[in-house]
Amino acid sequence: MKTKQGTKEKLSKASGENTASYVARCAQLAMLLEVSAHPKPGNIDRDHDYEDTTFEHFLASSVAVYPILEEAAGIEHRIGRSVHKAVLESTAWQKGGNTHFGAFLLLFPLAMAAGKLIRNCKELTPETLTEEALNVVKETDVEDAVQIYMSFGPAGVKVRKVDEFDLSDAKAIEDIEKNCTTLFQLMEISSSYDLIAKEWTSGFTRCAECARILTKEMEGKGTFIHSGNSRINQVIVYAFLKMLAADMDTFIETKFDRHTAEEVSAKAGRIIYKLEDSGNNMGNILPEIRNFDEDLLERNINPGSTADITIGGLFISLLGGMRF
Repeated sequence: MKTKQGTKEKLSKASGENTASYVARCAQLAMLLEVSAHPKPGNIDRDHDYEDTTFEHFLASSVAVYPILEEAAGIEHRIGRSVHKAVLESTAWQKGGNTHFGAFLLLFPLAMAAGKLIRNCKELTPETLTEEALNVVKETDVEDAVQIYMSFGPAGVKVRKVDEFDLSDAKAIEDIEKNCTTLFQLMEISSSYDLIAKEWTSGFTRCAECARILTKEMEGKGTFIHSGNSRINQVIVYAFLKMLAADMDTFIETKFDRHTAEEVSAKAGRIIYKLEDSGNNMGNILPEIRNFDEDLLERNINPGSTADITIGGLFISLLGGMRF
């Protein structure tokens, strides 16, 4: 997804008017589009809620954090503080628990990187953006790590127990400060089993790949034929399934077990195969996607980490000029 000339002009104009506002609006729209897309197997959308968390909780969270995103797009440091502020703002506006914590961990470094690139009049592509975002996260410090740990409680985050810096251990923050452990180092520790941590340490490669899928399909150069009027909705569902098939979902593995996560990814892979084998017509495979969705909802299995990656991909695509 190279930035086209028209998009460069838009970004130049955005830079002159209010770069931070432009970046924040792209991030906010990414969150809103992701939660609105359906049928997105297992996750909350415009047609499905969970008992304690609803579609409206996600809408409220997406709107509430706009000022924090705008602020972050104008700076290049303090990711931990930004995420912590976003969590507090989100939970002040809705009581549905953890709606966007994983997405915040992706959006804030990407937003900081995007703001820097636009302000410096540099080309904005998935490659330049993710390279700059990697630079941003590598510069995180001990205070960033402490701020993230302080966010777990308010956000209601479910975490996997680990021997080093156990997230359920009240002494974790004390150990982080004693050992001078940065947030990036914490992500390195978690990267072998956590999708979001792996994004940080690999240079946001899955978000960039998701963005390429989204942009290619929206430009009509992709693999499938959409059915009906809402192309953007079906493109998001398609990209979500592609990402779910490619990687086991951390949220599922943490909440259930590895076998369940493998099962869900394998099912997504079979649906993608059938879609491509059936002439790439989304209408032919929608009933199976809906059945997959209902099955996961009935079992309370929600691929939350894949939704976060999809948000990151949407953000990159929107920054690059994708419109619908």
